[in-house]
Amino acid sequence: MRILLTGAAGFVGSHVLAHLLEHTTAEVVVPWTLRHHGNSQRLADALDSVGAADAERVVTFMHDLACPVPETLAADIGPVDAILNIASESHVDRSITDPAPFVRNNVELMLNILDLARQVKPRMLLHMGTDEEYGPAYGGYAHREWDTVLPSNPYSASKAAQSALATAWWRTYGVPVVLTRTMNLIAPRQSGEKFVPTVIRKILAGETVTIHASPEGVPGSRHWIDAREFGAAWLHLLTTVTPAMYPDTDRPSMFHVVGEERSNLEIAQTIAGLLGRPLKYELESFHSSRPGHDLRYALDGEKLTDHGWKPARPLEETLADIVDWYTARPAWLAA
Repeated sequence: MRILLTGAAGFVGSHVLAHLLEHTTAEVVVPWTLRHHGNSQRLADALDSVGAADAERVVTFMHDLACPVPETLAADIGPVDAILNIASESHVDRSITDPAPFVRNNVELMLNILDLARQVKPRMLLHMGTDEEYGPAYGGYAHREWDTVLPSNPYSASKAAQSALATAWWRTYGVPVVLTRTMNLIAPRQSGEKFVPTVIRKILAGETVTIHASPEGVPGSRHWIDAREFGAAWLHLLTTVTPAMYPDTDRPSMFHVVGEERSNLEIAQTIAGLLGRPLKYELESFHSSRPGHDLRYALDGEKLTDHGWKPARPLEETLADIVDWYTARPAWLAA
């Protein structure tokens, strides 16, 4: 099997690459660039996590997928059995500060991947979406697959646009799309700007951690999942799902990849306990300080559970592993 994996120099993509190398014999074709917060050290760590023979199954080439794939490069890539699309800009704050290039990148990237899929004709194009495409989840509700899409910020709108384009290419051109949506991914090698490494850095420095909350002081809440578990979920889908195709059905296959729900404050408190340090924190109204953000996101993961997969590792165990990893590698905590 040959797999084209995008975003392998990114946080999630590097963990998916490592999982594929450890649990399959596939050759993995990896386009990569450092322009979109890619980090060559992530690729190196993923390759170092397996033996030299397994690392030789990775074929890399430099290309920014926000640019069209030249025919010469498509010829070099050759046939692939599956495209796993993870590459995207993903930082909400940056999408709000400078929305046009952020959205343009994610839309153009999706268009180029879909056009490449039309050429190489994989048996599956597995695409990574986000819970934020649905917008906030109120009360105890958890969004189900194909609920109404109502994004709140430029990042979530760009991801909703990617899903819409993939659906259009599925229907118009027969691209065998399988969509996934997931929530807050955590693991080693995550950028220092993200919540978990930020909390670790501030606690170690004795600084105050900002916890976004409602105006009444209720902390925001998310579902949290290990990026390595996400890799396991995607391999499960890759090996067990036959993509639904039009006109046999009116929409592509979609699955939610869901972890455990905790408030942002509970995550910070757990990290402080693991570090053996006090947590200094302040609650801040989420919308007044960060317009376009939502207090709570939630996904229902029952469909994927019924299909035979659920996370194997408890969240507290994942957090302990992450804290140990960052404290041993403080350079990764730089924002």
